[in-house]
Amino acid sequence: IMFGISAKLTLFVFIFIPLAGAIISRIGKSLKRKSDRVQKEQGEFLSIVEETLGGLRVIKAFNAESRFFETFSRSTDRFFKFSNKLLNRQNLASPSGEFLGILVIGVLLWFGGKMVLVDKTLDASSFIAYMGLAYNILTPAKAISKASFGVKKGNAAAERVLEILETENPIIDKKNAEDKSTFEKNISLENISFKYENDLVLQKFNLNVPKGKTIALVGQSGSGKSTIANLVARFYDVNEGEIKIDGTNIKDISKKSLRGLMGLVTQDSILFNDTVGQNISLGKENASVAEIIEAAKIANAHDFIMDLPKGYDTNIGDSGNKLSGGQKQRLSIARAVLKNPPIMILDEATSALDTEGERLVQDALENMMRNRTSIVIAHRLSTIQNANTIVVLQKGKIAEQGSHTELMAKKGVYKKLVEMQSFVS
Repeated sequence: IMFGISAKLTLFVFIFIPLAGAIISRIGKSLKRKSDRVQKEQGEFLSIVEETLGGLRVIKAFNAESRFFETFSRSTDRFFKFSNKLLNRQNLASPSGEFLGILVIGVLLWFGGKMVLVDKTLDASSFIAYMGLAYNILTPAKAISKASFGVKKGNAAAERVLEILETENPIIDKKNAEDKSTFEKNISLENISFKYENDLVLQKFNLNVPKGKTIALVGQSGSGKSTIANLVARFYDVNEGEIKIDGTNIKDISKKSLRGLMGLVTQDSILFNDTVGQNISLGKENASVAEIIEAAKIANAHDFIMDLPKGYDTNIGDSGNKLSGGQKQRLSIARAVLKNPPIMILDEATSALDTEGERLVQDALENMMRNRTSIVIAHRLSTIQNANTIVVLQKGKIAEQGSHTELMAKKGVYKKLVEMQSFVS
């Protein structure tokens, strides 16, 4: 219709609209770049806030408030500066679209008016009809340009989220992975090697863990103790060799059923802002109150729980901050007891406790490990003297292994470690 009324005017419209679109696109790209920077700066700002609040006691203990205040101030200044730039560009974007729309109408009026009044190549009624049609095109075009600015800004935020969501998980189940519900014989680590990036942690490592036995892993920091626990639970995959449960490679077992066979207690007690009962019941879905109480008794936690204001219904605060270190650790043990797994992995479960807390937790651990297969990673050697086999690690290899008595008689690495800890004590 517009071509029928005036080919010249229509040609002008369809040349000018792409030019206006290119200008709007350029503004939109600039808006996205600035929004990307604001999102990144906001992430760094929130990270600083979280670290500062989490380490408040340490900061105060070292009189480092001024240092962290400067870090916080620099971050807020950067965040404020980039947010202002984004806001200014955002405020410019919408008027730019409006201006370009008005410019098109103004030029059409001038050019069309010249055709009607001077050149006499277009009559007035046709020109009025043409302007009405042009307005019907420009109005939605302006709305689209406004929306595009919001989309560009939203894309920047979405990309930050999608970057995390789309990160590939290297630990995946094989097709037709086996669901294993029982543990019958042993765990075997056969010629396994593992490295973090370029640092080799384990090299041609072999270990057999028979059912019902407790195997303790000891050694200096960085010797590979915790790495072994992470590999057995398949939080990482070995670079070479195989880890087998009852002769089946753990890569052929579904992750859910593999981890269903295991209970994990670490030195960091991971608790949630909920009641005592709800935190323990994470170990078993739909656990009864009686089962929760029994698990707490085995973990030496029942008595202190009953001394809390509402017993098992007491809220323990963020990360269990209303409890002591020993109390939090015993709740973690109760959770593992409630799960009742055939295999227990204890990763330095008493290293962060005082003597009294360690004694209560150690008693709870011994109750839990009774008649179970256990892999115990220990820093305090006094806690693993009753293990069936103690494996001493050095630089990712076994330096020696045997019972406590056997290793003390050898007068090797283990005896030196025991004497060093006894001297420190």
